[in-house]
Amino acid sequence: MGIGELDREAHVAEGTGAAAPRTLAEALRARGDEGLAALLRARPDLLNPVPNDLTQLATRAGTRGSVVRALERLDRFALQTAEALAVAPDPAPYPVLLALLTGDEGDPAIEAALPGAVALLREQALVWGEDDRLRLVRTARELLSPSPQHPSPTGLGPTVAEATSGMSPGRVQEIIGAAGLPATHDPVSAVAALTGLFTDRARMGALLDGAPPEALAVLDRLVWGPPYGEVTANPAPPVRWLRDRGLLLPVSARTMVLPREVALHLRGGRAHRAPEPVAPEVAVLREHRPQVVDGAAAGQAYTALATVEELLKSWDKGGPQVLRAGGLSVRDLRRTAAALDVTEQVAAFWLELCHGAGLLASDGEADERYAPTPAYDDWLDLPPAERWARLVTPWLASTRTSGLVGGQDAKGRALSALGPDLDRAAAPEVRHRVLGLLATLPPGAAADPETLFARLRWERPLRGAGTAAENTGSGSGPSLPDDLRSRLARWALAEAELLGLTGRGALSAPARALLNLPLAEAASPADEGGGVEESVAAERAATLLAPLLPEAVDHVLLQADLTAVAPGPLRRPLADALAVLADVESKGGATVYRFTPGSVRRALDSGLTASDLHDFLTAHSRTPVPQPLAYLVDDVARRHGHLRVGAASAYVRCDDDTVLGEILADRRSAALGLRRLAPTVLAAQADPAALLDGLRAMGYAPAAESAEGDVLVTRADAYRTPARTAPVPVPDGPPAPDATLLHAAVKAIRAGDRAATAVRREPSAPTPAGSLPRTSSAETLATVQAAAMTGSAVWIGYVNADGAASQRVIAPVRVEGGFVTGYDHTADEMRTYPLHRITGVAELADD
Repeated sequence: MGIGELDREAHVAEGTGAAAPRTLAEALRARGDEGLAALLRARPDLLNPVPNDLTQLATRAGTRGSVVRALERLDRFALQTAEALAVAPDPAPYPVLLALLTGDEGDPAIEAALPGAVALLREQALVWGEDDRLRLVRTARELLSPSPQHPSPTGLGPTVAEATSGMSPGRVQEIIGAAGLPATHDPVSAVAALTGLFTDRARMGALLDGAPPEALAVLDRLVWGPPYGEVTANPAPPVRWLRDRGLLLPVSARTMVLPREVALHLRGGRAHRAPEPVAPEVAVLREHRPQVVDGAAAGQAYTALATVEELLKSWDKGGPQVLRAGGLSVRDLRRTAAALDVTEQVAAFWLELCHGAGLLASDGEADERYAPTPAYDDWLDLPPAERWARLVTPWLASTRTSGLVGGQDAKGRALSALGPDLDRAAAPEVRHRVLGLLATLPPGAAADPETLFARLRWERPLRGAGTAAENTGSGSGPSLPDDLRSRLARWALAEAELLGLTGRGALSAPARALLNLPLAEAASPADEGGGVEESVAAERAATLLAPLLPEAVDHVLLQADLTAVAPGPLRRPLADALAVLADVESKGGATVYRFTPGSVRRALDSGLTASDLHDFLTAHSRTPVPQPLAYLVDDVARRHGHLRVGAASAYVRCDDDTVLGEILADRRSAALGLRRLAPTVLAAQADPAALLDGLRAMGYAPAAESAEGDVLVTRADAYRTPARTAPVPVPDGPPAPDATLLHAAVKAIRAGDRAATAVRREPSAPTPAGSLPRTSSAETLATVQAAAMTGSAVWIGYVNADGAASQRVIAPVRVEGGFVTGYDHTADEMRTYPLHRITGVAELADD
């Protein structure tokens, strides 16, 4: 066992003595290493940077920002426990806390749940002290205690002592006299007597028995909060009766407050109207066979892949322009929604999904546009199941929230798809939690959304509040909860269904694998999830999905009406070739393609010949090639390239001068500025691209040619952005530390605490508390040399190269060349320090 481990055991043993801790730092010092690791795991913001010692850790744990973050992560009952401690005496014995939560009648559920809630608050350093002296951290008490500016969720007001703090002694004597109490010699004892009356159930009951019914009605309106009420200059008799006896106390000329002790008596001792010690159950809305769920989810997963491919293929030549403020315009979003045959909200989801997966980005040019990235081509080459995994994995971790599109930010500006201000740090946590709660239901069971939202609000009651602008975003129903966390959950449910993670509202087997959750009961032990890496989980999910997806086919069915029916998803080469030769007419279980003169010409422009097209159709059709389709191909091919367009500014040439005469005589050619240069050549003022489009609009099939007179082949080359990385999620605070970091941090804090609390010999010149030791260079050198010879430890002050000062306990081993090398108890390792950076040295006490 090393020196550090011996010191740690001695330190822990000392901290677990009978003496009760007097500060939070002492309470932390009494914890074992596992207890400190649990605190740092629950509150990772305390690790940045690693505290020097336990005193610094306790100070940081009490800062406002850290306490607010910790309170936001409490469940409802733990938060109610902290709220009860905030209105209890400080410190509060455990029985007093229990009485505030259970009331006079008691509650077995609360009695069973309260030890766990107190243990959680202790673990997160929000509460410290033994059960007979529970103390809420001061910052948490300030945040949760009742005040006129920040009413407590308990609905309680100030105590009698707080409400009477500015009251004249004569007025206090009048109140205790009206309440039937004997006069006292000073205001302090008078307030104590009044408080004793209000906390005595028997005497308080007798006092209220004599109250007018109207006065009791006033108390009933204030008892559960808010405890403040406005009164006139001449209040009604019931209010005067209550005021005279101190049951209502003035806080201003027009405002009265119900004292906390009176409210607790009227409530039967309870701090909360409805304590919630048990998490609400997620109810089952309907049940299906797991096979039906997996089949429905797989069908939707295939639809998701087809939708993403259709969207990005439509932007192959470059998508819409990027707004100056970033994002997609409303008009372009509408066009995208119309092209995909979905609502604008769903279209925004698909856009954000592609963006989050790194398949879509802006090109960064001066005239900035959206376009697919090179990663999209790699994605297309993957098997369908792996493509699906590449979409859902970044969705789970993304903080981009497409449900906000169409709403407004805090400044009233519209939130656009692919634009800024769509990140919500809580989104990944909510998505994982929603799917995790679905996984708690039996396989094939769909959850009741209302109970699901109620469970989420119980788990994080303080994290649901959003800005008013956020709560006006599109997609919120009037009957559903409007807090941000519930809205994120509702969007997560809808998006999981669109992606095929759920089928008919129930979690699918691939989704369970993706979340590292156990699969169905019949699954083999090797298929059970549990701590596997994200990439392995995605691979397992893809493996489970692959057999459920429809197999790709290598043929179509040609029909006499110039259409082709694809009876399933087409294999990649066939799908790409058919997309050039024909236009998609309808999608669904079977895709219908239509052949038109324009689509055939497009195939010829890509370099194919009529015989190539005939061979392609014959090879990939299970039915004979219909005669109308063969005639269409031959007719377009016969006319294709009869006219040639090249660059002069632009020209048209044709071996048949009568065709050129027809073009000149056609009124529609006037805009092209044509004139005859030779019997077989026309010159144009328009550029070649405009001339090609104009002649095609007139019904001709011209072909472009190069400067050498060769036909230009225009293949469907796609436009791509430069290499882009997927957007990085906005972190919701510091990341959770891993086991290695926690072990190192606890070790460093322990070592630093030993150095900070080490007992030192009194120097000749007293050192002010908290400052570094100061000695001359000669004294420093002599002391460390003596310590190296005797093997003893010394306390040094050290300033590093950045000017940061620290104090350390070291055991010098060697002193030479202006450096001292020794075992640093603070860092628990051997280190070397320049002597000129040591501010001073002091010997440690013998004990």
